[in-house]
Amino acid sequence: MGKVLWRIHIIINFIVSMKSFFEEFKVFAVRGNVVDLAVAVVIGTAFGKIVSSLVDTIVMPSIGLLLGGVDFTGWAFAIGDAHIAYGKFIQSVVDFVIIAFVIFVAIRALRKFEKKEEVKTGVDSKTSEEVLLLREIRDSLKR
Repeated sequence: MGKVLWRIHIIINFIVSMKSFFEEFKVFAVRGNVVDLAVAVVIGTAFGKIVSSLVDTIVMPSIGLLLGGVDFTGWAFAIGDAHIAYGKFIQSVVDFVIIAFVIFVAIRALRKFEKKEEVKTGVDSKTSEEVLLLREIRDSLKR
């Protein structure tokens, strides 16, 4: 009988610990940062597909046309049984450059917007941090 009660006790403790684990996970998963990250990953994946399509169907054929009808996807060479398609690699590099450029422009615009908001409100983030720190020191010295 003692072993049965001990096993029941262990099972109950396990269930209680799992319940708190899932509650903690729920709090973590519902926080804004995780949800924002998930949305960003989905949008980024979709954006990557759009850029790949743009590069595959418009950019690279246009560059190939300007270079005299060159098809980059066909650029490859073989070493023994290995087929090395470096034309597809060139397309991937162009994909990366376009995505990196768009991200750069978006972050740059966001920074300009943040600076304009600081000017409108007249709040300088360094000053407010210093003031908060000084207030905290003052309050701790009063104690």
